[in-house]
Amino acid sequence: MSNVTQEIVRLCEALPEDKRTEVADFARFLLSKSGHPDDAAWEARLAYSQPRPKLEAFLREAAAEGDEPLDPKRL
Repeated sequence: MSNVTQEIVRLCEALPEDKRTEVADFARFLLSKSGHPDDAAWEARLAYSQPRPKLEAFLREAAAEGDEPLDPKRL
């Protein structure tokens, strides 16, 4: 365990229960905002503005097949 982690644990243990809960909530918030390392790559792919003929053809074909609901037994 790093020194910073040990310090955070010591500080949290010194806080009342309601404040420890707030610290944990804030840590979860920070973690959710940090993102995954692959997020930037996916965002770049999704923001790609050039035409994608294969994807567009696939979407047209899928739409032409109809709107039959998925049957889990047939998957």
